[in-house]
Amino acid sequence: MTSRLPATLAGLLLALPTGLAAIGQPHVRGDVTAPPPAPPLLLVRGAETPIRLESAQIDAELSGGLAHTAIELVFRNPNHRALEGELQFPLRDGQQIDGFALDIDGKLRPAVPVPKDKGRAVFEQIERRGADPALLERTAGNQFKLRIYPIPAQGTRRVRLELREALRRDGGRWRFELPLAFAADAGRFDLQLRSAEQPRAEGLSGDARIDKAKGGYRLSLARAPAGGALALSVPAAAKPRTYVQDYAGERYFLAEVPLPGASAPRPLPAVVGLLWDSSASGRKRDHASELALLDRYFRRAGNVEVSLIRLRDRAEAPRAFRVANGDWSALRRELDSTVYDGASAAGGWAPRADIGEYLLVGDGLFNFGAEGFPKLGAQQRLYALNSAGANADAVRLSALAQGAGGRLVSWQRAGELDRAAAELLEDGPRLLRVEALGADQVVAAAPFAQDGMLRVAGHLRDSRAELTLHLLDGNVLHSERVAVDADSAASAFPARLWADWSIAALEAEPELNRAAIARLGQRFGVVTGETSLIVLDSLADYVRYDIAPPDGQDEFLRLKAAQASERDSVRKASLDRVAGLYARRIDWWQRDWPKGALPPPPKSVVVATGGHPTRRRAQREAYAPGEAADAAATLPDAPIAAAPPPAPAPAEPLAEMRRADDIDAITVVGDEARKAVAEGEGARHASIALQPWQPDSPYARRLRAAPAEQVYRLYLDERDSHAASTAFYLDVADVLEEKGQHALALRVLSNLAELDLENRHILRVLGYRLLQANEPALALPVFERVLSLAEEEPQSFRDLGLAYAAAGQYQRAVDNLYEVAQRDWDARFPGIEEIALAELNAIAAAHPGQTDLSRVDPRLRRNLPLGLRAVLSWDSDNSDMDLWVTDPNGEKCYYSHKLTYQGGRITDDFTGGYGPEEFSLRTPKPGKYKVEANFFGDRQQLVTGATTLQLWLSTGFGGAGQVDRKVTLRLKNAKETVLVGEFEVK
Repeated sequence: MTSRLPATLAGLLLALPTGLAAIGQPHVRGDVTAPPPAPPLLLVRGAETPIRLESAQIDAELSGGLAHTAIELVFRNPNHRALEGELQFPLRDGQQIDGFALDIDGKLRPAVPVPKDKGRAVFEQIERRGADPALLERTAGNQFKLRIYPIPAQGTRRVRLELREALRRDGGRWRFELPLAFAADAGRFDLQLRSAEQPRAEGLSGDARIDKAKGGYRLSLARAPAGGALALSVPAAAKPRTYVQDYAGERYFLAEVPLPGASAPRPLPAVVGLLWDSSASGRKRDHASELALLDRYFRRAGNVEVSLIRLRDRAEAPRAFRVANGDWSALRRELDSTVYDGASAAGGWAPRADIGEYLLVGDGLFNFGAEGFPKLGAQQRLYALNSAGANADAVRLSALAQGAGGRLVSWQRAGELDRAAAELLEDGPRLLRVEALGADQVVAAAPFAQDGMLRVAGHLRDSRAELTLHLLDGNVLHSERVAVDADSAASAFPARLWADWSIAALEAEPELNRAAIARLGQRFGVVTGETSLIVLDSLADYVRYDIAPPDGQDEFLRLKAAQASERDSVRKASLDRVAGLYARRIDWWQRDWPKGALPPPPKSVVVATGGHPTRRRAQREAYAPGEAADAAATLPDAPIAAAPPPAPAPAEPLAEMRRADDIDAITVVGDEARKAVAEGEGARHASIALQPWQPDSPYARRLRAAPAEQVYRLYLDERDSHAASTAFYLDVADVLEEKGQHALALRVLSNLAELDLENRHILRVLGYRLLQANEPALALPVFERVLSLAEEEPQSFRDLGLAYAAAGQYQRAVDNLYEVAQRDWDARFPGIEEIALAELNAIAAAHPGQTDLSRVDPRLRRNLPLGLRAVLSWDSDNSDMDLWVTDPNGEKCYYSHKLTYQGGRITDDFTGGYGPEEFSLRTPKPGKYKVEANFFGDRQQLVTGATTLQLWLSTGFGGAGQVDRKVTLRLKNAKETVLVGEFEVK
């Protein structure tokens, strides 16, 4: 058991030179100006005094239209304890992470690629040991997160972050921007920039020096500029340039080809589809500039029919509008009235054959539902319009648009709207295909010239290659030839850019292409939705977690081979342990337990600790009646001694339950009757009574008092006051459901998918509530996402298995539950295999013709029906919740008294995971059974403001008459106990 540790947050504001160009610049208000994003923040939990940036050293190099920037930061922790830091930052379009390093024993150790879910799991496991990991991962859109542990007490930590980017052309020059506001308060600052061409700096004081150096020029800066940013430009070449790179035994090339062809207005169709992202994340977009761009579009189109589809948690029915002579005022009023709420689903709508092109206005963060983006017809184009900057998934939007013959149009500030309109309304030279002699696997950054430049990369097979670029310029077909030599200028860019662009082409359907994306990310060290970068403390950790280190490969391979020889024996030992666990459950189930009154209890064992007598908790595990002492000794729960049970007492009536303010929320699932009766073990009738409860917050009272048709409007009125609270959306969804507003309840509930795309705790709660709303088809992709985020947690497989069962996919349910049984889990998850096996066998027994157990170990194939069963699980890691069940004898079964006189049994106590804990009773004696949940404590900040608990109560479990009731409740404070409901056996 643990006590709850309060945590505080302290932060160091760091507007790293990886964010939008607007960071560090004054915000210019106007109809077409997007609000600048908040600067990144180094979040540090438990810091009484903020972490300081002690020094910042920046090295940048420009090579043609490419730039590489390395930022080395030293953080000082003035506090008296070690802390974890989390640095969140965005990247601009065209920027990529090129690597990072962390100081280990005074030397920078480079990060290595790792599958994303594995990287997070390894980081958290090593962090619990107090070692030195660091993890860099992509979260949502073009947002990234770097986690560092520890930043030592009264000490420093050094980290190096490397970026690469393709520069934009502006008037025949490459433009490079480097926001530096983050380093304004650094104790030491140094910037060195190298360029083959002489740079032209803008707005720098006399502190900047530009000197001629070997191979070009060097710009030096000894302190951060007053304007908070460095802006400069270098001449752009008028002829094609090629670069080569040797990488992992292969040679890659990059070609930059200027395309001077002029753009011309493109013909617009007579019928247009407008896909308007109306999800909650749409509130972050710049709607004024979106409407300004559409105004230019419709003025050019003149007379056009528009089919409007709003995309939220589900696509709304199309609405038709007519634009006459560029007048689209009715459609504009409709868009102005949009309510941005709910998650983002890509599918649920069908393209119309008569629509010439679709305009998708949104951020591309599709996070809800199982359907992908529909495939458009061969002659239909898609243009994606993005005003959300780094808050959008620009890679996916671009892949969708280019795959349908269109393009992504992005803008981030007022001055870019003219360019955005030109990209939307004009066609320039377009790449149709590339023929290559002496090279293969050729991929282009885009099929059109970006700022007049076309970039292609590929694999060089011969010492010399010739590329033929086939282009369409207006209605004219022509070609460009580019020679690539093995002795072209060496560069560090070609291999990674080839991998970037290859991955980008797969991102239109990331779920279908997950394995290919992961392979490329791993091979080339590209941070993607499937690959992260990690630094570990020791070679032993690299071997233990099977992650190739940056050096010491020979020793790593030797140790890995030795470890592999032990793996099979470890796996077999784990399965043998689970078989023994289940065998003891079978022994317990086969035994006849007494059903009479309690005999006098034996005396408690008292031991001396430090000179003071103390009741030893481990010895209060069960009440073993004397007449069954021999049998009890063979069970895992057999006692050393028994605690005096409470005096028998009548069960409390529901009307006399604990005060409502002891709990935060309860949701009851099932039909509207408060009791459901089923035939249990021993032919007794058992029923479940659940404690009704309503939240008592001011907003909940206001919503409950309102007529059904006004509840949603009142929710919108309250939303800004509780926008980041998961509890708020859960409570509102409950009220809407109670008032018969199911579709709106789902929309409000789906906001949980928008709050934090990478938070498995919140996603678990969302999945549970979708199951309780009888929406297993919506819950399945949520739990699949949780599994992809946390495959190292057995609950991920169990939750998904139970969701498959709810969806009628029983074989997949059995397969996922068996994963819980056969894998070797961390010690934080004791006994979960036994619970999953009970559920697996119950599902297989109920659906014998739809399940195949041939791959299940024969020792684990036995259904054990139960008269009563209660299962508790929760959403917060490193938390300790307890299940208590008190029987008609007044005997409480819980972590410290695990086996009751009549055979009630509870599984192992979870003190550092998510549960579950299970109470089982094969043949219950008549009377009432009180079911309670207790919040013992936690060691982490709660993601929902409270811990969300799931209670699953069953009668006749594993038999033909099984009846289930599921309850969701939230406990706010440690030591709280709440009565959930009762079983009654007659």
